[in-house]
Amino acid sequence: MPEVQVSEKLILFLKFIPIFLISITAHEFAHAFTAKKFGDSTAEQQGRYTLNPIKHIDPIGSLLLPFLSFFSGAFLIGWAKPVPVNPSNFRNPLKHNAIVSFAGPLSNFLLAIIFFSISIIFLDGQPKLSNIFYYGTVFNIFLFCFNLLPIPPLDGSHILFSVFPNKFTAQWMNLGLYGSLILLFFIFSPLWKYFLMLINSILSLFLIFAGIK
Repeated sequence: MPEVQVSEKLILFLKFIPIFLISITAHEFAHAFTAKKFGDSTAEQQGRYTLNPIKHIDPIGSLLLPFLSFFSGAFLIGWAKPVPVNPSNFRNPLKHNAIVSFAGPLSNFLLAIIFFSISIIFLDGQPKLSNIFYYGTVFNIFLFCFNLLPIPPLDGSHILFSVFPNKFTAQWMNLGLYGSLILLFFIFSPLWKYFLMLINSILSLFLIFAGIK
């Protein structure tokens, strides 16, 4: 029988899937957890107050796009289904909505620290395993920065409105499909390289802190 050849890139992708699912699930659960703490149980009522990744998977953002972006050689991009939040249930709608919005990106930054620490631990004895967690570090730094962009429907747009509540920011936050188009324009614009420079700068700080760079 002919020997079956399996692409190393496919193996790497399959090994990265658990870290990818942990990352997007932690992000959405952080929103749900913080919202509940401030009095909004909408996510819980809709079955989203959970660490079960299946409940948060978006067919396009969690499956199709990550697969296509990884194998095309582009930076891996993906997302989960947004957790439903009703700010009117908060005791302090503006303040608490800003905190809830920030909780998701913050969870990714904390995961980046955890994954980076694990990658350092495995660096000498298990370099391939170390690389998986290093990719997890980069991916979570990306999620942290990307979701803080003040472009709807990202978390940054909700934070922007909560900090500067006015007619302009209210209209900006409710752009709907136009917000997604602006986001796509940003991704394919020359500004994107500066965004990637920001990610590399944060990653460099991690490496400097660990004494690697």
